Amino acid sequence: MQDAPGRLVDGAPIAVIDIGSNSVRLVVYEKLSRSPTPIFNEKASCGLGRDVATTGRLNAEAVEKALVLLRRFRALCDRMAVGKLYVLATAAARDAANGPEFVARCADICRTDVQLLSGKREAQLSALGILSGVHRANGVVGDLGGGSLELADLHGHRIGSGVTFPLGGLALQDASGRSLKKADKIVKDALAKDPHLEHLKGRTFYAVGGTWRALARLHMFQRGYPLHVMHGYVIPAKEALEFCRLIRRVPVDTLSKIETVADVRRPLLPYGALVLEHIVRIGKPGNIFISAQGVREGLLYEELPEADQKVDPLIVAAAELNWLRSRSPRHGMELIDWTDAFMASSGIDETAEEKRLRHAACLLSDIGWRAHPDYRGEQSLNIIAHAAFIGVDHPGRAFLALSIFYRHVGLIDDDLSPRIRELVSTRLLDHARIIGAALRVAYLVSASMPDTLPGAPLTVTRGKLVLNLSGSLAELAGDRITSRLKSLGRLIGREAVVITG
Repeated sequence: MQDAPGRLVDGAPIAVIDIGSNSVRLVVYEKLSRSPTPIFNEKASCGLGRDVATTGRLNAEAVEKALVLLRRFRALCDRMAVGKLYVLATAAARDAANGPEFVARCADICRTDVQLLSGKREAQLSALGILSGVHRANGVVGDLGGGSLELADLHGHRIGSGVTFPLGGLALQDASGRSLKKADKIVKDALAKDPHLEHLKGRTFYAVGGTWRALARLHMFQRGYPLHVMHGYVIPAKEALEFCRLIRRVPVDTLSKIETVADVRRPLLPYGALVLEHIVRIGKPGNIFISAQGVREGLLYEELPEADQKVDPLIVAAAELNWLRSRSPRHGMELIDWTDAFMASSGIDETAEEKRLRHAACLLSDIGWRAHPDYRGEQSLNIIAHAAFIGVDHPGRAFLALSIFYRHVGLIDDDLSPRIRELVSTRLLDHARIIGAALRVAYLVSASMPDTLPGAPLTVTRGKLVLNLSGSLAELAGDRITSRLKSLGRLIGREAVVITG
């Protein structure tokens, strides 16, 4: 059978099994990449860390459940022809007296070595995961698992030393005898003098881990947030503090939208809220950034050559979609240079971040062409807004989605949900309309084919918006192009002119 044409074939898939204190997960990625794309993701809650704090041992029933799951995961990796399998084990396995025996059995089943991560190593990999998935990260990374909390300072590409605390949800349940009051004192005493939190004031706290993602999902659905993408969801610190207090005060099953959180995760929500509350109280961050990137992605990032680590993951992901879905991937690349010249001559103020987003928009501009013409804008918007992109925040996602929506439907908002526009500033919305209008001109000139736009520059010259269709391109001129050019001209306050000779 022929390989799926929608896959990027560049070496064998790569997989990571993460044996955590609460859950065991397998993620298989398409390839080792600056923007890794999962092609399979499965987890099960095994509860390996339950009772370790009091008994000192992994629960026998949890161990057997995990081993059965690992046999399935190994078989799946064989079926998917995985080239490299990494197996990681964290707090429960390293803290339990029978941890070494369990790790050895895991290695036999997985047919590869198991990396038993120290607390500091786990903190480092979590920080690398944030470094991989967040553009210009600056703050403190906190990875809350079932057994432990890891903290590490991150500023640009500099990662400070990591520290670990036995403050995972299962560990806190166990150590406190399921008393939130006792758990509160345990957390407060543990974090009171941590130097990482002393340097957090006004910066971002990057929250990693399933319990915090569940809290964020509950917060997201309660407020009716329009974009259901977890990575990059930001909660102002004050609002996070109030929400954590609510989670501690109200019985979890009575909370609005609690059905969005898995049953097995709900009992851990108050403990995760308790830890986050103390982090906010002590560290006084500006925002809480929810990350879907963590230890697994940090490990893959570490495996990349140094040159690849420096590549922009958003541009990589956009280029891959351009390659897989566009009529001409090379045309998408030409759009970057074409719009560069237009923006440089226009006098429109554009920051480095806005330029970066525009480049991604050029690469994504034709991914919806196979849809019915009446729905290309809507489908492109949905694909882009909900894509598994990293290295972009939610306003950036909305800008990309809106730019391509306007590229297809024109500068009308009748079919556009007003909620998606709430995610962008007035400035970004204006830029999205300008980029969409410029792309509408480009695609009418080129018919989505390469080698035309380089000879048809769009510039602001002597105060006028000029599209040059001289020489062999003169026959491309027409009323529709002139109409679209005038629409762009009105947006930027310039008279539009088509030159054909």
